[in-house]
Amino acid sequence: MSPFEWQVRVYYEDTDTGGVVYYANYLRFMERARTEYLRSLGFEQDRLIRDDDTLFAVRHVEIDYHAPARFNDMLSVSVEIAQLSRASMTFAQRVVRTNEQEDTLLCSANIKVACLTASTFSAQSIPDFILKEIEHVD
Repeated sequence: MSPFEWQVRVYYEDTDTGGVVYYANYLRFMERARTEYLRSLGFEQDRLIRDDDTLFAVRHVEIDYHAPARFNDMLSVSVEIAQLSRASMTFAQRVVRTNEQEDTLLCSANIKVACLTASTFSAQSIPDFILKEIEHVD
């Protein structure tokens, strides 16, 4: 299956004094893309917390920066499950500048998220109804 793709434009507020996207903002873009990925599967994170006492929290990040994004660039942020276990998921994510000439890889990361019980912040298994939907898509 092809990765989930989410588009975002770089706004002035995303840039640093050098006129490029501030390094931490790539993590924000990736977080939003993972949220949209879950939403595309029918899972709203606020409902998971409220109705199922379940949330996902970032546990580990490995990130590489390849080239800078600049104000007004159009970016495509991809989400792909690289590893799925009973209580966590590792996402392979890429941020690419898209334009008519060619796409340019700007940033790549592996982000591991753990499934937690929202009320206690203790580790739990990913609920079966979520696993089934993820496995069905992937």
